[in-house]
Amino acid sequence: MAAEESNSPPLQPPTAPSSLPQYPEMILAAIEALNDKDGSNKSSISKQIEVEYGELPAAHTTLLAHHLNKMKQSGQLVMVKNNYMRPDPNAPPRRGRGRPPKPKAPLPPDAALSPPRPRGRPPKPRDPLSPHETKPPSVGSGRPRGRPPKKAKTISAAPTATSPTGPSRGRGRPPKVKTPAVAPVEC
Repeated sequence: MAAEESNSPPLQPPTAPSSLPQYPEMILAAIEALNDKDGSNKSSISKQIEVEYGELPAAHTTLLAHHLNKMKQSGQLVMVKNNYMRPDPNAPPRRGRGRPPKPKAPLPPDAALSPPRPRGRPPKPRDPLSPHETKPPSVGSGRPRGRPPKKAKTISAAPTATSPTGPSRGRGRPPKVKTPAVAPVEC
């Protein structure tokens, strides 16, 4: 067993060859070598790097995608229609979303800065002559606002079956009264 262990080389994690430059340098060199006015897509950049540098790490596609995204976010590369290119140095900087801020007027050097106004509606001004805070008298009939609450029904001890106006009516619409059919009168 000891002989077998000495014959096998120790396991080492696969590393990129030290002769390779950093990925951002390889990407920029590949874009310059391709020299396409519309930019170069990810696959053409990858092929150019493989042709130029030969042996690449196993995670080349993942590393390439990561560095392309990182370079795009930092502004080193610009992406137009899935093609990467170097930004034009004469082009105006790209504006973010939304309405641009208003230009601020320069302040004179002797002006004091006031704190920003708080959000929301300002409170009503208070009367400095009034000694204490009082509620204004309510104007109206003295009744509370809204619909009055229902009164509880009182049950009387001896309900009357008949009242002077007739029998008590039940709830709902009364039934339709049917009139008897009248026989025609012969003359």
